[in-house]
Amino acid sequence: MTVSRRYVLMTGVAGVATLSAGAAAAGFFGNRAVPATGAGDAAVTLVTETPMKLMVAGPLGEQTLGDPNAPVTIVEYASMTCSHCAHFHKETYPQLKEKYIDTGKVYFVFREFPLDPVATAAFMLARCVPEDQYFPFVSALFENQDVWAFTNDRIGGLTKMGKQAGLTEEKFKECLTNQELLDGVNWVKDRGAKEFDVTSTPTFFINGEIVRGALPFEEFEEKITPLLPS
Repeated sequence: MTVSRRYVLMTGVAGVATLSAGAAAAGFFGNRAVPATGAGDAAVTLVTETPMKLMVAGPLGEQTLGDPNAPVTIVEYASMTCSHCAHFHKETYPQLKEKYIDTGKVYFVFREFPLDPVATAAFMLARCVPEDQYFPFVSALFENQDVWAFTNDRIGGLTKMGKQAGLTEEKFKECLTNQELLDGVNWVKDRGAKEFDVTSTPTFFINGEIVRGALPFEEFEEKITPLLPS
């Protein structure tokens, strides 16, 4: 389902449109449009698309870390409200970054695959912080999901997280009413689902091979090591 503006624009902020009554009554923010995959359910297949096609950036540009010429490229499709994604970013990603991304062995690409409107809003806010704060803000959102994603006051939680990242109330409103941002986030999600068989989060592509689930660091290492120059 493509998220429309009426679901992303949030209540409780002056000047920002109201969620539709039907979606709010159904508890739409609490639902998961696509089931998340846990570490124990990880599955691996080969992606049918070429790596070159996979690496085409979306309309908002890519959010990346590391050397683009690294021998290994990892593309992650994630949702900000996905608990398995949060687990990966808290437990596995720091080790991956230290040993492989920061040393020029892995080029890391992070892409939006929101499972619900509040995840879409979080991604839009991440796109509004200063460029050099994007990944720290994403990490903070994953670290503090209980503050904004799994609470009865999601608007207040996101507002709090945005303020900590330097977003004023005016910037917060402007960001969540930006149709270009919304369309860009949806473009990345729709393309991932339609062209690359992304059906759950987190989903990774390691040099074109699709890997589903929040694998522990040791399993990532097993897949990365054979791809490195001897």
